[in-house]
Amino acid sequence: MSRGQVRNATGDTFFVWEGDVLVVNILGKPSAAKDAIGKPKGTQLKVSVTAAPVAGKATDHMVRFLAPQFGVSVADIEVVFGRENVNKQLRIKAPKKLPPVFTQGTLSF
Repeated sequence: MSRGQVRNATGDTFFVWEGDVLVVNILGKPSAAKDAIGKPKGTQLKVSVTAAPVAGKATDHMVRFLAPQFGVSVADIEVVFGRENVNKQLRIKAPKKLPPVFTQGTLSF
């Protein structure tokens, strides 16, 4: 585990609940073949997007891709840090559904 992740509020996993807000650490992969939610890698969730990493456009595309996956609007997802970096943290307000990787991640330690 890297000590460089000063703002890692999630401890040993890639997500944590703060009330009805889901905080998720992301390892982004821009310019991918398709938009996809991957597997957890350490304390981050891999998320691939087709957008190129230009001036935060890949992160914006990622938020638009993830919003329906969590049953929320784009406005309900806040990029806490990492808008122009592959390492980022998102806060998702009151998600109405969770991608399968979240339920799998809570079963095993």
